[in-house]
Amino acid sequence: MTLRAAEDVSTAPLAALGLIGGYVAARESGIRPLGGVVLGIAGLYAGRTWLAKAGAPGTALLSAVYLGGFGASHPLAKKVGPWPAVLAVAGVSAAAAHVLADRR
Repeated sequence: MTLRAAEDVSTAPLAALGLIGGYVAARESGIRPLGGVVLGIAGLYAGRTWLAKAGAPGTALLSAVYLGGFGASHPLAKKVGPWPAVLAVAGVSAAAAHVLADRR
């Protein structure tokens, strides 16, 4: 298997997929660490593109948004429900990835 060149990868869908897919994997399997694996794989794959397109500072910021969204989704879910929380943080993370990396 060969990976696409980092500069050719669109990361907004990856960020959304990592957060939504991680939630679904954990919820449906009942194995929370499996959700973390999905989150981590998508984050690492997006991160290599963020580094290529946005440099180290952009990668740090986008990683903070991505992982911060994961953390923020838990208390947010208590207020608005799990799906709205996951979709909200996935949308924010995807938008940040688009603006800071994918448009370059």
